[in-house]
Amino acid sequence: MAIISSQSSSQPQKPKASNKASDLGKLPAASESAPRPASGPASGPLEPAQSEPNTLPAADQSTLGPVKATSLVQSGKSLAGKPEDSLRPQQIKDYIGQKSLKEVLDIAIQAAKSRQEPLDHLLLYGPPGLGKTTMALILAQEMGVACKITSAPALERPRDIAGLLVNLKPGDVLFIDEIHRLPKVTEEILYPAMEDGRLDITIGKGQGARTRSLELQPFTLVGATTRVGALTSPLRDRFGLVQRLRFYEVDELTEIVIRTAQVLKTPIKPDGATEIARRSRGTPRIANRLLKRVRDYVEVKSSGAITEAIAAEALELFNVDPCGLDWTDRRLLTVMIENFNGGPVGLDTMAAATGEDAQTIEEVYEPYLMQIGYLHRTPRGRVVTPAACRHLGYENTTMPAGLSDHQVSLL
Repeated sequence: MAIISSQSSSQPQKPKASNKASDLGKLPAASESAPRPASGPASGPLEPAQSEPNTLPAADQSTLGPVKATSLVQSGKSLAGKPEDSLRPQQIKDYIGQKSLKEVLDIAIQAAKSRQEPLDHLLLYGPPGLGKTTMALILAQEMGVACKITSAPALERPRDIAGLLVNLKPGDVLFIDEIHRLPKVTEEILYPAMEDGRLDITIGKGQGARTRSLELQPFTLVGATTRVGALTSPLRDRFGLVQRLRFYEVDELTEIVIRTAQVLKTPIKPDGATEIARRSRGTPRIANRLLKRVRDYVEVKSSGAITEAIAAEALELFNVDPCGLDWTDRRLLTVMIENFNGGPVGLDTMAAATGEDAQTIEEVYEPYLMQIGYLHRTPRGRVVTPAACRHLGYENTTMPAGLSDHQVSLL
């Protein structure tokens, strides 16, 4: 009722509504394409909670739809203004690392610009913290379009994804994080949208139900996931580009730490940046997090630039050793060595001995220990490697008897 009364109160309020709709995005089917046959019913499935959708003026309907979507999406251009997001590079040439990925995407961007077409749909997968969201924002920046950001768990109902799709402008980038968690109904709505640029909606219920198709503006869908195997084959096959992000090398992380320190206006020496990079597990997100903790330490306990000695002292205080292992990682390895002669140890036994949840051990701690060669999985259980024993100070004289021979026979 408040919307109807505000529209009929005075004529000069119309430009204000249109400006708000232009900022949030208009429903093309409801306001811009009046002659199209699907324009009338389009607002019905998008906002079924409205009891009288046809009584509202077109301008107000276009305002109501995007207001719902703003809780789910964010504009890439507005994100760049936040201090925490200034750490993200804005151009692909400033993106550090992922050399092969940058070459592939640079070719795709130049080809799309030459044809004056939007980019093909892109799927990025890999461990968390490697820059999937940053790459999506860079793609939108390079193409000169807006980037809408949302996550799959937020798209619970079909009208959520429908509201996003109809408000996209030509060439816009729609970024869906954790896309493997999309509901089945929402995923099926994306199939015709990705292939044919069409949104199929059902109006009414029962015998009076009918299907209408809305033409969508050409857009680019960028999906990000840490579990590419969890995606269904129909959805995965509709992406024109499927690229994996790998872990970063120490020299690449060193450049990232130096750049972040410049943005944060924190003086740092190259050897201090290298020390932080060595303990970052090959992940830029962890490197930036450790840099902020070292910065706090310097401001309270020391002064001047961050050197190698200061960085090492600060990170030891936060229980991060030179290989990036924290207290829990070292405890898992120590318990296996001292209590179980290095293994093999079952997952449930490790959970009971350390007091950690079995799923947490398997999904959080074990992957990195296996990547750096400190832990192996065998049919009989987990086994600590000699490299892990040496790292923890268990030399051949102090190592449990028969550990190396036992491991060799299992591996």
